[in-house]
Amino acid sequence: MRSNPSRRNPDFLCEFHNDHGHKIADCRLLQGEVEHLLKQGYLTDLFSENGKQSYMKNKQDPLKPPSPKRTVNVISGGEEVNGVTYTAAKKTSKVTVTHGKRVRQVLEEDNITFNDADADGLIIPHNDALVISLLVHDTNVKRFLIDPGSSVNIILLRVVNEMQADDKMVPKAHTLSGFDNSRVITKGEIVLTIFAEGVVKDTKFQVIDMDMTYNMILGRPWIHDIDDVPSTLDQIIKFPSQWGIRQIREDQHASKNINSVADSSTVNDDANKK
Repeated sequence: MRSNPSRRNPDFLCEFHNDHGHKIADCRLLQGEVEHLLKQGYLTDLFSENGKQSYMKNKQDPLKPPSPKRTVNVISGGEEVNGVTYTAAKKTSKVTVTHGKRVRQVLEEDNITFNDADADGLIIPHNDALVISLLVHDTNVKRFLIDPGSSVNIILLRVVNEMQADDKMVPKAHTLSGFDNSRVITKGEIVLTIFAEGVVKDTKFQVIDMDMTYNMILGRPWIHDIDDVPSTLDQIIKFPSQWGIRQIREDQHASKNINSVADSSTVNDDANKK
């Protein structure tokens, strides 16, 4: 309604704004107001029985991830600033994957923004990479690099073995090219389930057999799949979900300790401790 009234379609009337220009069924502001009221518990008495059941089903709490059976701990390495080994991190692939049309359902009130509060507790200034921990399959994996510069998701063969997920790997050779024209031949592909603050995604990884600073690299395929917005400055990633904007923050202190000596055992089998 901020646009020039003379340029709006006079055939469309919005009863909510009491003005012309669009249909009330297409009014995003009204949709946002209704969603806001629903989240506060209002208007539910207007639902039909089927509508109420559907709404309550979608309103359920985020799924709780299963308890991890083991943990892949920090691995040592890296000699760049703050321990970031850029050669190992920046990977591109010759493999092209075509996705269908995406529909984003984030309302105006759920816009993803960053502010000063997001940087509370950070050691500043810094040039740290964005490294987080995530539950993958049934394993809590640390040293996950969020890398928008990578066109594939990458996992080390060592990590696949430690997760005891060898049976899920499909042998397949692809050539990954680094920014310095180095070449790595993959050992295969593997699809693993990632649990991120209630958002559950089956994610394809390229398996490589080499040493690098990170256990896994999440590139653009995963970032785009969940509409993730990463901020290396604030050391946080944010993404939309049916429960609103979710976020995952990096443990910056652990990131800066990247060159410390790793545990004698990189895997803790939590199941054996019970």
